[in-house]
Parts: sequence; structure tokens; C-alpha cells
Amino acid sequence: MPVNKNAQFRYQILDRCFSDFRHKYDFDTLLEKVNDHLEDVQGGDSMIGIRQLRGDINAIRKMLPDGIYLEAKPYYDKKCYYRYSERDFSIFQNELSPDEVQKLRSTIEMLSRYRGVPNNAWLEEVISNLEYRFGIKSNSDNVVAFEQNEQLKGLEYLSEVIDAAVNHTPLIIYYKTYKGKEFTSTLHPYHVKQYNNRWFLFGYEEESGKIANKALDRIHHISLANVPFKPNTSIDFGHFFDDIVGVSIPYDDVQKETVVLQFTPARFPYVTSKPIHKSQVVIDEEDCTVSLEVKPTRELEQQILSFGPDVEVLSPDTFRVQVGRKIAENYKKYFPVQNECTDNL
Repeated sequence: MPVNKNAQFRYQILDRCFSDFRHKYDFDTLLEKVNDHLEDVQGGDSMIGIRQLRGDINAIRKMLPDGIYLEAKPYYDKKCYYRYSERDFSIFQNELSPDEVQKLRSTIEMLSRYRGVPNNAWLEEVISNLEYRFGIKSNSDNVVAFEQNEQLKGLEYLSEVIDAAVNHTPLIIYYKTYKGKEFTSTLHPYHVKQYNNRWFLFGYEEESGKIANKALDRIHHISLANVPFKPNTSIDFGHFFDDIVGVSIPYDDVQKETVVLQFTPARFPYVTSKPIHKSQVVIDEEDCTVSLEVKPTRELEQQILSFGPDVEVLSPDTFRVQVGRKIAENYKKYFPVQNECTDNL
């Protein structure tokens, strides 16, 4: 007789318990474990009783190959716990180990941040299928919090642009820059990236003939473009951002430079424990200096300015002057009277 979907789901839960050598599952604990997962994923109507659990255990015993046994080992208070005779064995050889299940739970926890985002029905389906397939729910105790801007504009386009990138669907993007300029562009979507709590779409833009970067919160509308898709044949997005901080890729033959920064002793431990870029190297601990091998970008400049008086750009000279000008402009806003007095001297 073929195994129905509910039975298969119960077998998967029990199989993980029997292969988990870190815990001891007696009969009552197994029943509670199965029913907890059934209630979470399918609702209370699907919960089982003692008779059904005994039937499931016997069914799993019949699935075991020669040399593998489901053992009932004595426990405390005249109880027994159930475990496979061989560590890491599973009747579902393509199933996840207990450690992998824990990692998948964390992944579901992360994806669940975007539940409820408009037009994210596809993500809801993905999460629900993962929960049903592996019997895993995100942590109900809410012990992990992720940073997310609930009021960020453009999240309603997230599922659409991901779907377009996956299915190689060209898009017409109606866009408005931070300076207020409005325009449309035909984009062949390749990659979606989150940075600084914002989402960005990368793809080949026909109008510029380059890889363009579109912030989702600046998109006003998206429609399908009636043109053949131009596949990505040259860019490895796994390394596309290696030489920068942020998401703004400089295209005007900008070369990597050695950016040397000096921090105050109080801020230096923070920067060494949380590097600005993966290329960061400590030059001199006593002088509190580090170096970065990067292409200077607006995001790097913003990162440096965020440290306020705790950092000084030592080199290169062009970048030092660039950051210094921003600091001077900011100084004028906060100390206009002193600045006027200085000018009159």
C-alpha cells in the first residue's frame, strides 16, 4: 500500500528523532514531537494518538535494511528511548542531519522576516513547503532579531525582480534618482543584493550598455519588456563586489588603491573586530592604523565619515582631500559664526 502524504511526514519526523544521538526520545516524547510538528504545519486536526504512533514505529522497523535495528533502550523510571543501532543512519538517505536541520531552521528564521511583504506569496509558499517538508518552524521564542526597515519603499517589487532574474525576464524600470530625475530603462536582471538594509537590482541596461544598479526604493513601477533576454556571460556576482565597500561599482577605469586609516585608541578595537572590508589589514597596532585594498566609493566615504573624529584618512592623498572636503562642509553647517569670524581675520 502506498504511503500517504501525512504518514510520510510523520516518518520523516520520527526518522530524525531515531538518528539523533544527542537526545533521548521515549514513547511519550516521540508522540509529543510528532504532534507538535503536525499542529504547527497542518493544524490540530492532523494530530495522532498512541495507537497510530505504534503503527508508525512498526512501519519504520519494516523499512530498515539488514543489519540496522530500531532499538528500545532502557531509560529512567522504567521508560525506554528509541534509537537506530547505527549513528547517522536514516531511511531517507537524502534527509538532513540534526545539525543541518538546525541550520535550516535559522535559514527559515531569516526568510520569515519578509513574510507579509506585499506580493511575496511566492516566499510564503517556499517557507511553508520547507516547514512541511522537514517539519521545521522558525523559533517561536523570538530569540533572534534581524535588522529590517519595515517602512522601506520598494519591498513590494522584491519578489517580482527576483522572479525576473530567475526566469530571465527583461524588465522596463520606471525610476527616480535621489536628485529627483525620472527616466525609464530596459534592464535584463541578473542579481539582487541587500546592503545597509536596502535592496538593489543589478542587470544589463540597454540604454547605457553597462551593468546598472537600481535601488528598489527608487523604483516607481515595473513592467515586462518585449525584447529577447540578454544572458549574463561575463560577470561572476560571487566576486563582483570583492573590491568595494557597498554596491556602487565604479566604471571609469577606477583602480584599487591602498587606503590607510588611523583610528583613535578607543575606536581601534571596534574596527579590528568588525573590519570595514575583507581586505583590511592591521599595519601598526600602536599607531592604530589599518589598510584596505579597495576602489574608493561613496559607500566607503560614508562608512569613514560615520566614525566622526575617531578616524583620519592618511592616504591616498586624493581620497584624503575628498573626505576632508566633506568634513569641512559639515563644519560650516555647525559652526557658521566661528567660520565667519575666521574669514574676517
